[in-house]
Amino acid sequence: MNKIYFGDNLPILRELPAGSIQLVYTDPPFNTGKTQKRTPLRTVRDDAGDRTGYQGRRYRSIRLAGRDFADSFDDYLAFLEPRLLELHRILTPDGSLFLHLDYREVHYAKVLLDGIFGRDGFMNEIIWAYDYGGRSKKKWSAKHDNILWYAKDPENYIFNFEQMERIPYMAPGLVSKEKASRGKTPTDVWWHTIVPTNGREKTGYPTQKPLGIIRRLVRVHSRPGDTLLDCFAGSGTLGACAAEEGREFILIDNNPQAMEVMACRLASARPEFIGFDAQMGDASVLRMSLQRRVLPQSARTVINNSTEGRAKADLPSEPARTG
Repeated sequence: MNKIYFGDNLPILRELPAGSIQLVYTDPPFNTGKTQKRTPLRTVRDDAGDRTGYQGRRYRSIRLAGRDFADSFDDYLAFLEPRLLELHRILTPDGSLFLHLDYREVHYAKVLLDGIFGRDGFMNEIIWAYDYGGRSKKKWSAKHDNILWYAKDPENYIFNFEQMERIPYMAPGLVSKEKASRGKTPTDVWWHTIVPTNGREKTGYPTQKPLGIIRRLVRVHSRPGDTLLDCFAGSGTLGACAAEEGREFILIDNNPQAMEVMACRLASARPEFIGFDAQMGDASVLRMSLQRRVLPQSARTVINNSTEGRAKADLPSEPARTG
């Protein structure tokens, strides 16, 4: 039942049946007031190139197709509220919502969600902390995101404690060898790198979130066979995690560039596209995704050199593990 919708998420959410989704994770625009943009580069050997690499070798940078989206709203909460109301409606009685924001809007969004779910529905504020990028000389540098967890029923929600991976102790010498080897369960502060610039999972899409963060939520807050939804899907990280963990997914986005990335990244899950022709994608985007090894190794993709520049895939009959 894997589906990817192209369009404004609000009317699409209104058509989904009530009580049909076990887990919603969504990462809306953060209202930064900027255009979020990423222009990926590819390098080739060139003695007159603009970059110096290993052992002094010179390389020339080639700019690939960039991706961007507007991230500015005059009334952010008015934009968010009807969508949060629909997300509450479509959750199953034991379902949970995870809303991923940053310091700009998270406090206002929490008050809004308290009114929709009830204050008792608030379970955790997860802090995703990372250490990457520039530093401010005028204030403490912002190096974290906020993920608000709300349960539809605070007395009855999915929480698979046994599926929670253990992490190393920060001071293993202060605990027994047995505890140190077993590791500890995470708290509500998650230290995790951003998607590495040259990492295997990198798609080149702005604001892509790491598989490690989303995978933890999927394993603990859903069960095999459950249906997961992200209505600001972007690069489709929730779908990638859902497919590898045996869950179904529904993804929504109104950016054609997001559709192109998801068509390539999630090809092995064989999703149904609604409102978008996945066979008419930009071949340059697909080529770039292949260069970054987004597709699972078991998915053998052949780029068609016809004038349409389409891509055809010879894929396995079963979804393969990604990441």
